[in-house]
Amino acid sequence: MPTLDELKSLLNDDTKDLRLNLGSVLDSGDLEPQERYAIALCSAVFLKETELAEALIQQAGTTLSPEAIADAKGAAAIMGMNTVFYRFRHMIGKESYTQRPAGLRMSRMSKPAVSKKLFEMCSMACAVLAGCEMCIRAHENSLLHEDVTEDRVQQVVRIAAVVQGFVVAVAAARVGA
Repeated sequence: MPTLDELKSLLNDDTKDLRLNLGSVLDSGDLEPQERYAIALCSAVFLKETELAEALIQQAGTTLSPEAIADAKGAAAIMGMNTVFYRFRHMIGKESYTQRPAGLRMSRMSKPAVSKKLFEMCSMACAVLAGCEMCIRAHENSLLHEDVTEDRVQQVVRIAAVVQGFVVAVAAARVGA
């Protein structure tokens, strides 16, 4: 598996902004380092980018606890399901579907290994990546109730956006290489 530096080195001048942005979102901001890495990891897993996910875990070292890794992976999995189901409900817009029980297990959301706040941050990143308006609104509301400021919510979204851009930039670098 390549390291994060090896993945970054794939990017040329055309996509160097993504290399710099990834370093920036992982190394700075109001979020705790574990939160930044967990959100990035969750985003990579949600995008099915296992090389990047493994590189982020390696780069984070002890900054990312095993519990935070488990929460990031759990959030990505649950949101992989929820963003499809709830986006369907929202886009169809029929009351008849919203009256039917979802029948989806999501107990991990209420019993995360680290904290509800971290799990919600990871879930917000996935909601944004999936473009699920209903999920975005629900997780933003949950984060605000967890006393996460709008500035920090924006940082969560920024991390997810940068991870998505980085994934595209790496793919672009590998095309025709």
